[in-house]
Order: sequence, then C-alpha cells, then structure tokens
Amino acid sequence: MDTSRILVLGGNGQLGTALQSVFPGATFYDREEFDITRANAYVQEDWDKYDYLINAAAMTNVDGAETSEGRELAWNLNASAVALMAEFARANNITFVHVSSDYVFDGTKSSHVENEPFTPLSVYGASKAAGDIAASFAHNYYILRTTWVIGQGKNFVHTMWDLAHRDIKPSVVNDQIGRLTFTADLAEAIKHLCETKADFGTYNLTNDGDSVSWADFAKLVYVAAGKSANDVTGVTTDEYYAGKENIAPRPLQSELDLAKIKGTGFTPRNWRDALDEYLAQLASESA
Repeated sequence: MDTSRILVLGGNGQLGTALQSVFPGATFYDREEFDITRANAYVQEDWDKYDYLINAAAMTNVDGAETSEGRELAWNLNASAVALMAEFARANNITFVHVSSDYVFDGTKSSHVENEPFTPLSVYGASKAAGDIAASFAHNYYILRTTWVIGQGKNFVHTMWDLAHRDIKPSVVNDQIGRLTFTADLAEAIKHLCETKADFGTYNLTNDGDSVSWADFAKLVYVAAGKSANDVTGVTTDEYYAGKENIAPRPLQSELDLAKIKGTGFTPRNWRDALDEYLAQLASESA
C-alpha cells in the first residue's frame, strides 16, 4: 500500500497522531492548514495525488455541544464538513474513511450492531449521526464506529492517573458500560480495512474484551498507580451531573458488537492488555 497517496485531515489530534505511525508517508493536515468547513479548501487541493481520504477531525466536546456556540461548531465539524469530504471523495473516486461514535445510539440496547437505527440523545450524537449519513454518500467508504477513545494527550486514563498521584479520591460514574478504544488499535483497523480492501460500509471498532463501567476503569488505573481501588467512588450518571448545566445526556450501554470487523480478519487487542501497556508507558514517563 502506497501511504504517500493518503490524505489525513485532523492530523494532529489523538487519532491523527496514531495514524502517523501506521501511514508514515501520508499527508497530514491540521485545521490551520486545511479548514475542513470551507469548500474552497477542498477546491484548492490536488486530489489526483490521493487514493484515500481519512477524516480524523471532529468536535468531541459532548457537553460543549449543548451550548449555542458549541452546537454550531458540532454541526459544522461533525456533519457539514463530512458532507464536503464525501462530496470530493466521490467526485475523485477516492476511498473515504470516517470515524463515528456510539453516541449515535441512545444506549438502551445491551450491545449495538452496525445497522441499528440512529437514536441520538444529544446534540453531539445527532451531529455524528448526520455525519455518518453524509459519509455514506462517498460511495467508497469505511465508517468506523468507536467508543471511549484513548490516545496520546489528555484523556480519561491520563486524568485518573494524574488524580491518583495527587491523592485525589474521585467520584466516577458506574452506570455507563462499554469498552475503551485505543487509537493505536483504531489506526491499525483503518490500515487493515484499506490494505485488505474489505467490503465498504460501517464497522464497529473498540478494543476487545468484557464491558465495564468508567468507575471500573478508574479503579484499575488507581491500582496501577499504587493506590487503592477504594479511592474511587462509583456514582450514577444522574448523581454525578446533579446541579450542573449544559450537560449532554449519555448512552448508558455503549458496548459495540465486533463480529463484523472480526469477520474481515482483524481482531483488536483486549482492552485490558492495551490498558496495561498504556499504564506502563505512563509509569515510565513519570519515573
């Protein structure tokens, strides 16, 4: 696979950073270099150079999207911009790769399959669902639906690690259930689908393994940091957000069924193994 014929938008984010490792010859643009919301940015690009367009950009501030300013940004980045990408991918016969979210569902099913009807609860979820629909007009496309993404930079695991080392005993929600998705595995899945030329369509992609709560993840981080799991107190989502404004409703059941992507020959790492590796990296950086 000629990685020089790949264009990645959102190249400096968590996923973009991971994609730099698997596609070293690709072109990576961040928002300052390529404004994904402006049609003129696409017109000026030489599309003859590319076979693949990967969208690693998104507005992911779930609560921020509930504000008037955030709502506009979410729809511009997560839906309107995706429609532009799909339009130019289709016009230039380029394969479009787009990353989606479990927030397109309301979380009332114990496990979600790719063709489940959209039932978003929040502005963010609705904007991502609209982006999925827009992406499908690219004709040649892969949509990878993920949950609870962990990569380089600020994320839940890093935050819990930091809190543990500051001897803070947090309350963490215990009624949202799912699996972590490490960006390294997400990037490898994208590479696999493109290299093997798997059937186009939507694929669920998280790390493999059992589904647990955010509080369970936090306890594992605390133990790895040399603290007690009892330092983490589990609370319900309603309890955690009581009295706070502009809080987006969350899907409580976020487990994604992985049978379809496993059927292509790709099995992601168990999230426990990936978490152990990630925590070992944090420990070495803290030494």
